[in-house]
Order: sequence, then structure tokens, then C-alpha cells
Amino acid sequence: MNNYYQNRRLDRRIPLGSNALIRLDGGSEIEASCVELGVGGMTLHAAYVPGEGEEFEVAVDSPEGRLARPPLIVRVLVRRCNALEEGLYEIGVSTLRVVG
Repeated sequence: MNNYYQNRRLDRRIPLGSNALIRLDGGSEIEASCVELGVGGMTLHAAYVPGEGEEFEVAVDSPEGRLARPPLIVRVLVRRCNALEEGLYEIGVSTLRVVG
């Protein structure tokens, strides 16, 4: 089986464009944007370069103007990180568990 099929997502992701907050285990918080969200993971844009396999929590706000709900808080595992433009990175993560 070639790499294309091995690396394909098993779940669909929907475009979101919501504010998010990366909460590192040491207590630091980094502002981010959640650009895609799915059952198995999400794509974030942030000025942060995580290590491959790093775990942290992410709080994702509800899309503006759609729902007034508390943020979705999940524990995630970093799968990939790519540079987008100077100082901004696209971070692909898989969901380990929903915290709140």
C-alpha cells in the first residue's frame, strides 16, 4: 500500500475558523486558530512549533455568531507541523480525549 493511502484521514473535517488556545503542560498558553475540526482531530494555526508526538490541551471557541457555548477542550497529540508564513505554523493533531 502506498503512502497516500496510509496517511489519509479516517474522518471528515469541517472548516471552522474559530479562536483556540493551546495549553502546554508547563502552564504556558498560546493563541491559535482552529481552521478544521473533526471527530479524530483538528488543524491549528499558531506561532508555535511543537515537537512531533507532543501532547497538550486545546480549548476551541464556538464559531462566532453561530452558537453561544463554552469552549470545547480536548487533549491532543501532534501529528505534523508545517511552516505557513513567517512566524506562523499549521499544526495537525489527533484527539486523544475530550476534557470538557
